[in-house]
Amino acid sequence: MDKPVRRVAIFALLLFFGLMAQVNYVQGSQAEALRTDKNNRRQYADVFNAPRGQITAGGQVLAKSDLTGKDNPKYGRTYKDGLIFSPATGFFNGGASKVEMSYNSLLGGKDKRITQQRWFDTFIGKKAEGADVELALDPQAQSLAYSRLKASTSRRAGAAVVDIETGAIVVLASFPSFNPNEVAPQTGLKGGKRLEELENQRGVIKPLIDNAMSQTFPPGSTFKTVTAAIAMEQMNLNSSSIVNTGQLVLPESNRPLPNSHDTGQCAGRATLRGAFAESCNTTFAELAMQMTIERLNQGASKFGFNKRVEIEPDLFAAESDVPVSIKDPKTGETIQTGKDGTARSGIGQENVRATPLQMAMVAQAVANDGKIMTPHLVEKVRAKDQSELYSAEPKQYSQPLSKDHADQLADMMRAVVTEGTAKNLAQFNIAGKTGTAEQGPGNPNARWFMGFAPMEKPKYAFAVVTEGTGSGGEAAGPVAGAIMQAVLRK
Repeated sequence: MDKPVRRVAIFALLLFFGLMAQVNYVQGSQAEALRTDKNNRRQYADVFNAPRGQITAGGQVLAKSDLTGKDNPKYGRTYKDGLIFSPATGFFNGGASKVEMSYNSLLGGKDKRITQQRWFDTFIGKKAEGADVELALDPQAQSLAYSRLKASTSRRAGAAVVDIETGAIVVLASFPSFNPNEVAPQTGLKGGKRLEELENQRGVIKPLIDNAMSQTFPPGSTFKTVTAAIAMEQMNLNSSSIVNTGQLVLPESNRPLPNSHDTGQCAGRATLRGAFAESCNTTFAELAMQMTIERLNQGASKFGFNKRVEIEPDLFAAESDVPVSIKDPKTGETIQTGKDGTARSGIGQENVRATPLQMAMVAQAVANDGKIMTPHLVEKVRAKDQSELYSAEPKQYSQPLSKDHADQLADMMRAVVTEGTAKNLAQFNIAGKTGTAEQGPGNPNARWFMGFAPMEKPKYAFAVVTEGTGSGGEAAGPVAGAIMQAVLRK
């Protein structure tokens, strides 16, 4: 053989072995990673022709697979009360969201925890059946939450309730919402078009983005709970510390920052407890300036702000923020938060944003000796033979304040209802903090109530936001009270 031909043959042989090595690498060690990659839409399309596991809550089936009588898709997806439960279940249709996305490999029967147990079925070509996923949601309370949120506004509203000891999310409700049945596999091209319409919907009302954990709002005076907690931790204050409650002139603009009233505890000087109960803006604006925006940012981060909190694998809540600076949307320049902005940040305005779930986590810290537990939606996952593949275990997320300060703040939140801005909510046996945040000219207020229930020996933390005219105590408070009555009824 000529030397050049021999070289070409050797080179071709090396290429062949290199190709074989690459194929074996991809099909072997990388196959699972590629198959389950969240950007690989084929992982969803494959299960159109196999039964998918159920999603349940409180013994009720929220999502299940049904035969369509067609070849493609062979199995559809049916959701019970989709408008009510979609903030948790999400949708499944060639793509997926929420729990349908996070637990896709288990629901679709392709997770190693299933395939390794059913290896013989795989060997003979029988497809493994998807596992069933059980949520922590309370179906009755979730249904009531949706109806009360819907009745409270023509704009947006959201509610979150978490178990104080475990972090289990028992309510995650949103209005407006969407019906995942409209985009399920059996709807074909019509469903795909509907999904595109929902994704591209203009304006602030976007049904695919739930208002409980995926949308942020200015938290208003509910954020004074965070400001008070950080001040107690960093400035050695307690609930009996005397603070200024009278008029405050902002140092940069030389404009006064008003209170909602200048009587009672907000007339000049009061205890921190009194200022909190009557929600004196000037007190918490001044405390924020004394701490600086950097310390306010760092303290809020311990509660979960300024980061994306992971609820389930690859399922994150929207980032709640207490920004030190922002980028000008027109020029792209970085704008630092000045002293006036720091004062407004201390009362949950300026550029501070939060989800209801984040504010429920704040309330949880107050009611749980200063500890926040990692929030989760899924309690258990079971294979079709009822063997347990996964069970949620409570995990501490952080401890942003001491037990002593948490106990004092809990007393301050009780005072809001017994003698402060939420005396109209005494009938509900809840403690908390009102909030009414301005959202700019022409936009309705973000009306809040967050807290814990029962008032003594609390079991759950919650937050409700609803957009419209009026105050948080008047609009969001009764909604929160009704939801917590339903939660505690079980």
